[in-house]
Amino acid sequence: MVGMARVGIIVGSLRKESFSKQVAANVVKLFPTGYTSELIEIGNLPIYNQDYDENPPAEYTAFRAQVRGLDAILFVTPEYNRSIPAVLKNALDVGSRPYGQSVWAGKPAAIISQSIGNIGGFGANHHLRQVLSFLDMPLLQQPEAYLANSAELFDENGLIKNTDTVEFLQSFVDAFVTLIKRYQF
Repeated sequence: MVGMARVGIIVGSLRKESFSKQVAANVVKLFPTGYTSELIEIGNLPIYNQDYDENPPAEYTAFRAQVRGLDAILFVTPEYNRSIPAVLKNALDVGSRPYGQSVWAGKPAAIISQSIGNIGGFGANHHLRQVLSFLDMPLLQQPEAYLANSAELFDENGLIKNTDTVEFLQSFVDAFVTLIKRYQF
């Protein structure tokens, strides 16, 4: 049904108090009524190995089923060494296999990258775009979301303290909702 969607949130950091998790917690509140979100656990996935295609671990099966049941995916990730964290790449690989059975294909996606530095995770954002394009995920192109100086973004309650940043993220979510609606039947 148009106007309702289940959005999966994949956070590219496993750190308990990660800035990406905090960003995600703030962003999910910006979706309109009828949009629900759920965090997708990726830290428990064994490293992808093609030998598992014939007999996948239970974590693979549960992960793939969860993603299959969602309407769209929001990725919120830090930048590690000018790219995406290994745990995020592993999740993308697990979901894309066995060959021809990708759970990602056709799911609208959006990316928010963040960094404690000034470039806001630009490298991670663009490397992730490259992978998602190959995985046939319709990707929100504009606005692009790079959050710089993420260690300074939050107040003592974990809320984004800059109203301009919140307004920008609202415009990002609004554009993502428009993309999601475009792909709903």
